[in-house]
Amino acid sequence: MAAGKKIVNAVLTAAIFIGMEVAAVSLLYHNGEVQNYLISKSLQAFHAKVWGAGERIRYYFSLKGVNEELARDNFVLSQKLAACGEDARTVLEDSLAASFPEAGGFRYMGATIVKISRNKQHNYIILDKGARDGVQPHSGVISSRGVIGIVDAVSNRYAYAISFMNTEFSVSARIGKEGAVGPLVWDGKGTSGAILRQIPLQHKFEKGDTVYTSGFSSIFPADIPVGTVEDSRIENGATYQIKVRLLQDFSSIRYVTLVSNTGKEEIAELEKQEGRR
Repeated sequence: MAAGKKIVNAVLTAAIFIGMEVAAVSLLYHNGEVQNYLISKSLQAFHAKVWGAGERIRYYFSLKGVNEELARDNFVLSQKLAACGEDARTVLEDSLAASFPEAGGFRYMGATIVKISRNKQHNYIILDKGARDGVQPHSGVISSRGVIGIVDAVSNRYAYAISFMNTEFSVSARIGKEGAVGPLVWDGKGTSGAILRQIPLQHKFEKGDTVYTSGFSSIFPADIPVGTVEDSRIENGATYQIKVRLLQDFSSIRYVTLVSNTGKEEIAELEKQEGRR
């Protein structure tokens, strides 16, 4: 019985205390401007925290939908960029081919390098044009800044070319438009050096002179600028060996032009007939 009275008294005491607190807050709110302001600010801060927590919860559960939407947008953008890139590549290839006039029995076609080796003694190039595009073995690969290689094999969609950066590759070149002619080969060291050999001692040249393709080939047309003279030395006491700096740096090349001689078979047949005599 005594214990029951104690519980009742405790409950009454707590109720009276809570009632007095509520009454005090009410009096403060209605009778004091400062107190009213403080209480309002506290209530606003409490509401803001509750609202912010709710927003964060809603945002968290909406992240999956947001990520899916972003993924879709990224896919659409990547498709558009790929299409733009393909259009730009085609335009560039066409403009490269157009930069060489179709004269002297040569036909030109733009192409893109899809793979290239640079760190070997026998480097190669793979191009994105093949038999279905009319590419044939022994077609030349050039740029407006030099000789790049020779097509060695062709599949339906791709062409495999021996790079100028190959110790077995040489091209006939001359110093200036009217100068001496000799074989131009890679120096075997980097991506921008070559050696022009067998230049007779009586021929004069200077550092900085431009080296061009000679045209004494059924693969490459004449007068393609290849490099510039850097230095020279006498070889075996009879000819000059000239150090040439290539105009085309193979470390940054991507777009090239395929060139084919439309009279190559006829020339080969004449040479064969001459060999029979």
